[in-house]
Amino acid sequence: MSDIEETSTVIGLGFGNTTSAISYTNREGKAECIANEEGNRSIPSALSYVGGDEYHGDQAAAQLVRNPKNTVTCFRDFIGKDFSQVDPRSCALSAHPVEKDGEAAFKLSIATSPEDSSPKDQIMTVAEITARHLIKVRDSAADFLGKSISGVVVTVPTDFSDKQRATLEKIAKDAGVQILQIIHEPVSAILAYAALDHASGVEMKDRNVVVADVGGTRTDVSVVSIRGGLFTILATAHDYSLGGSMLDDVLVEHFGKEFQKKHKVDITGNTRALAKMKAQCETTKKTLSASSSATVSVESLAEGLDFHSSINRIRFETLGRKVFGQIADLIDSTIKKAELENFDINEVLLVGGTCHIPKLASNISYNFPEFTKIRSPTTTSPSLNPSELSSLGAAVQASLIADYEEDEVIEGTQAIITSAPHLATPIGVKSGSDFITVLDVYTPLPSRRSIEIPYSSKIEIFEGKLDVKVTTLPAPEPDSEDEDDEPAEPQTEKSRIVVPGQKLAEVEVQGGSGKTVTVMVQVDVESKVTVSARSN
Repeated sequence: MSDIEETSTVIGLGFGNTTSAISYTNREGKAECIANEEGNRSIPSALSYVGGDEYHGDQAAAQLVRNPKNTVTCFRDFIGKDFSQVDPRSCALSAHPVEKDGEAAFKLSIATSPEDSSPKDQIMTVAEITARHLIKVRDSAADFLGKSISGVVVTVPTDFSDKQRATLEKIAKDAGVQILQIIHEPVSAILAYAALDHASGVEMKDRNVVVADVGGTRTDVSVVSIRGGLFTILATAHDYSLGGSMLDDVLVEHFGKEFQKKHKVDITGNTRALAKMKAQCETTKKTLSASSSATVSVESLAEGLDFHSSINRIRFETLGRKVFGQIADLIDSTIKKAELENFDINEVLLVGGTCHIPKLASNISYNFPEFTKIRSPTTTSPSLNPSELSSLGAAVQASLIADYEEDEVIEGTQAIITSAPHLATPIGVKSGSDFITVLDVYTPLPSRRSIEIPYSSKIEIFEGKLDVKVTTLPAPEPDSEDEDDEPAEPQTEKSRIVVPGQKLAEVEVQGGSGKTVTVMVQVDVESKVTVSARSN
């Protein structure tokens, strides 16, 4: 091992709008999430100033109650955007964005020295705040690992524009943080699970995957096709107000009404009381993800009055029913946008801290057939922590490209390489009454694949047509004790099948009965099909 390998390493950063997470790959090649100085792996993407002291992460988030106007949150989505493009709603209980030179910034009161008793207002740009955040997470990783950080792979949502990506790279470079690559969050999540499956001896198969990333302030859904180990994003959707904070707000409203009923005090217009209640409700929500009930306690909520209450998980799930339904609906509509049906989906990966909630996973599972794997801590084992998924996948990618030169990474991520044409329809052979797919729809081109089939003197190659098979399931046996009950309605189950469409080629094969035939189909970037067959 070289001196560089011993003294430095690369990391993955899941850079969320609400929270961030840092991961690295250990000596065994396994990705692990890093705890910050407070021992937390989910680190608030927040910055706060008290006098001349600068606070990050958990310490910054703690200032939202006493020092909200000097605490910056939810700034990632403002990177590289004009001020007219930013949505300030996520900053309702923290520092509000202001305009500086046409871009988003924040007015903060900062003391210039420890002796300065009267802090001065300063305008701090999103670029400056982002730089400080990147430096802090890099240094936290270095402290944890005892090594310097030579490079970072950073995740961003799929709607991060080219301008935003370029701005983020420049911010990092100016701050002395070396970004190796910026990758999409859904791809990172799939990479994390692919590494887990590989370590468990599970072979990567061609499949369609939905990645639902439910963050604090937004929800992003992507439909991804995996063919031959290559990922293609088929469709994406984004809801910039749907997220875990909506569930916090549901609890705030519920307990706010309870407080008003007990004490005749309305906290609706009380910013400080709302911040206190919001912080407690976020903790309550997390507790209910692991326990069946939780207590709520806020000292001096309003007018010197304390608030104490409790809630069980069933009540919380009832209160949040609308939010859970909206998340499930967004997933369904994104699948439709990809021109697929729910029964075309093999896996659903749940990403983001909100996905710790058991009801969210079970609610989503109702919309999919039994064979669709819903990957979350409450539905599958082994599973990965949803809060850490993006950073874990980024760490895997960082370990893969760490030994490449910068120009090699740049060359390998050019659009001519990453934006390959794809098959619009499957290609396969007809064997008896069955259609056997050789190259599936969405396979990146060029591609080549072979299969072995029973011997036939004539091999016919077809374009496949996607069709739906409807199977009527047997009705359950009637209960002998309930003779008056009407017979249950038969249920149907839909599944995807491929039937022969247009014939593309026909190959004559010499051989004998009892032998097999290897058929190879090759399609170039211009969709030219070449077929060969040989008897075995």
